[in-house]
Amino acid sequence: MDSIEERRWYIVQTYAGYENRVKANLEQRIATMGMEDLIYAVLVPVEERVSVKDGKSKKVIRKLFPSYVLVEMRLSDQSWYVVRHTPGVTGFVGSGNHPIPLTEKEVREIMVKVGKDHAKPKIEMNLRPGDTVKVKSGPFEGQVGPVVEVNADKGKVKFAVTVFGRETSVETDYTELEKL
Repeated sequence: MDSIEERRWYIVQTYAGYENRVKANLEQRIATMGMEDLIYAVLVPVEERVSVKDGKSKKVIRKLFPSYVLVEMRLSDQSWYVVRHTPGVTGFVGSGNHPIPLTEKEVREIMVKVGKDHAKPKIEMNLRPGDTVKVKSGPFEGQVGPVVEVNADKGKVKFAVTVFGRETSVETDYTELEKL
């Protein structure tokens, strides 16, 4: 590992629950040891979701890879040593003492998930097809029916209601529904 490799992303394993502490410790070590030219970024991959429960929505931050931190660096003996000996780090993902970098495709997929592509947060609903819902507001207020389809990306739910004696599917915003 004597030669300095190109700039790549590596996965570093940490103690459970120490991801943010490792990030802070490593960033401090990079600054105090003058490693900015070899270690560029430390990332705790998290995903922001909107969770809907009992008609109330709240933002939830969820770690994509619990017990792992991503580090963008140029691998050398010195950079490996700084990362590996950061408090809370248990090792690199790879074989033996040779970390294996992520592929460009893997990095792109992770960046999309963590919102580095400015994607909207995903909506997490506790509704499934077959669940019975009641409409809280809108033109169908008070109507009760089974969920037919859930479109979490758009925050919409399709459910069946009886209108003029006929069953029909209606699509509405998830915030207008209450699970029974």
